Amino acid sequence: MSQAKRLLIVSNRLPYQLSEEDDEFKLTMSSGGLVSALKSYMENSSADFSDMHWYGNADFSEKEWAKASEQLAEKTDAIKPVFIPKNLKEKHYSGFSNSTLWPHFHYFPTFTKYDQSDYKAYYKVNEMFAKKIIENYQKDDVIWVHDYQLLLLPEMLRRKLPDATIGFFLHIPFPSFEIFRMLPREWRENILRGMLGSDLVGFHTNDYVLHFQKSVRMLLGYESKRRLIQTENRAIRSDLFPISIDYHLFNKSFDKPEVKKIKRQMSNLMPNMKTIFSVDRLDYTKGIGNRLRAYEHFLKENPEWHEKVTFNLVVVPSRDVIKQYGENKRKLEELVGRINGAFGKMGWQPVVYQYRSLNFDELCACYTGCDVALITPVRDGMNLVSKEFVASRKDLKGVLVLSEMAGSAAELGEAILINPTDLDELATGIKRALNMPLMMQSRHLEIMQERIRTYDVNMWAQDFMTELSNVKALQASKKIRQAGPVVKRDIKKQYDNADKRMFFLDYDGTLMPFQSQPHLAQPNERVLNMLEKLASDPKNIVTVISGRDRDTLNDWLGHLPINLVTEHGAAKKMKGEDWKLTEKVFRPEWRQEIYHQMKLNVHRCAKSFIEEKNFAVAWHYRNADKDLGFLRSRELIDSLYRVINNNMPLQVIDGNKVVEVRMTGVDKGSAAREIYDQEKGDFVLAIGDDRTDEDMFRALNEVAYTIKVGTENSEAKYNFTNISEVLPFFEDIID
Repeated sequence: MSQAKRLLIVSNRLPYQLSEEDDEFKLTMSSGGLVSALKSYMENSSADFSDMHWYGNADFSEKEWAKASEQLAEKTDAIKPVFIPKNLKEKHYSGFSNSTLWPHFHYFPTFTKYDQSDYKAYYKVNEMFAKKIIENYQKDDVIWVHDYQLLLLPEMLRRKLPDATIGFFLHIPFPSFEIFRMLPREWRENILRGMLGSDLVGFHTNDYVLHFQKSVRMLLGYESKRRLIQTENRAIRSDLFPISIDYHLFNKSFDKPEVKKIKRQMSNLMPNMKTIFSVDRLDYTKGIGNRLRAYEHFLKENPEWHEKVTFNLVVVPSRDVIKQYGENKRKLEELVGRINGAFGKMGWQPVVYQYRSLNFDELCACYTGCDVALITPVRDGMNLVSKEFVASRKDLKGVLVLSEMAGSAAELGEAILINPTDLDELATGIKRALNMPLMMQSRHLEIMQERIRTYDVNMWAQDFMTELSNVKALQASKKIRQAGPVVKRDIKKQYDNADKRMFFLDYDGTLMPFQSQPHLAQPNERVLNMLEKLASDPKNIVTVISGRDRDTLNDWLGHLPINLVTEHGAAKKMKGEDWKLTEKVFRPEWRQEIYHQMKLNVHRCAKSFIEEKNFAVAWHYRNADKDLGFLRSRELIDSLYRVINNNMPLQVIDGNKVVEVRMTGVDKGSAAREIYDQEKGDFVLAIGDDRTDEDMFRALNEVAYTIKVGTENSEAKYNFTNISEVLPFFEDIID
């Protein structure tokens, strides 16, 4: 990236507070995971960007901002507030964002609110963000959009800025397809299309990536291969980038005098007492109620710990205006009261409950002063609290009890991982943590600290930006390979100047689209007309080279003055001649064993079927459930490799929703090269869509224009995006 590029950060809220005293304005940056991450990245990276501008919803009026901008011109230049009317802001944030998307994406669909007016407000706010960004956009700016409040924004930007570099990162879970599909059709499809407006879509864990890819595949029909989602005109990468923390900031806090002072005060209040610490926002996804009930269960089952342990529970106020949050607070306070009432004694309070925010020093004192950190959300995108606790323990003491439902569990496997809804397991986890020997505590913390230190917040941001740059380079390379107008004109010119022209054309997926059953893909009038016109020119030699069986291709195309090659080269019929078969033999006992393996898969995969040919047997799964079909195809390939031994001249072909076993040495490449060597045309064009066509591309690349139908990696020199380009291309050549 060049030094002139600007990084445009877009989030729901600006990370700045504006205050006024005696007509003097003061601007202060808020703390927070994302703010700290990006501030640290800009300060410590090798400066891939010349400047960083931040777009977000303003907590101040346009009038106040105008005055502040006059006084603080240099400081305000990089801040781009979006001013949302109050009624719209409420329906966007408390409505669709936090009463629809938040519960739904966190697997609480019964809490999901379905309100079309909230969705319209959400759409409108995303539009307002898009307008503000587009007004200020400069060529080469990199736009990084964050989180669930702005899911529609990337696609809105893409419409107006088709060549822009846009990244999107989701800081909460992406739910499984079965949960996601419960949203109304318009909402769910617009959300997916909105996210696919980016070049790179980032998530915290591999599960979230897979959930997203499946939803895209099932609802929009776009396939994913090696993390790439191919749409009609662009390749988009979706990948995991587990956000982290400023490791050194928390690690150094252990020695900070202010932190030590608060820690001493806490220790004096609870002398000779083991402490369990927990801090969370007030949210039903955090599982605080289960945590308290499990602690209550622990006290019932382990009376020897009475008066020896205290649970320091801090709940940070959040979204009090939403009904579920208010009810949640009331229930928590009832639980705290019940536990303290049942077990408390003079001088011992089992639960110390605080409903407030902690400043940095207080938080670090709690982290470094506790014996156990109890972090057990029912569902959490990442959970940085768990990483902060681990980083802060410079003394290598303390135990982390962590929910397996938190995104951070994938990285912090040395913690005591528990199911947050299993109260017995949670209570047992608390007991294990309190009894864990110091040596084991140190060993576990050391391993986790090394992991967090290596992939810290700077690495997270750098990793995302590097991958975003790689995706843009990949898109550019695909555009270069695309057979666009310039390439088509060059092919047409060479065609016109040639004296002897040769065409090698695949059939299924190239001349005709795939059908649910092979016999339904017979050529239509347009295809037959094109082939007849192409072959009628005495300069042209046309060969249709297909995996189809001899009888079918002969019935459909045998009346045309063209060459036919079937079963990838096992049989061929040159123009005006009879059929000739290869000397290779597919022995009956081989066929029987291969057929048996495929028949098992037909039983295990509904709507799949077997196609028998003279020199091959194929198992098709194009009509089956996509996920099941793919899984069964991997299993079949594995079993076929075990069945085929060194004495069998057979090969397994992993095709386009088909697994085929055919004779070794019988392939499109050998057949095409043999025909070319006989005729030696001065213009050669080969076109196909399948992996079996790669043999043909390799064999002819040095003498031919080779074109892949589709955008997957290929040996072909060029590609068409899809089959709809093929017939118009040939009709243009003929005309």
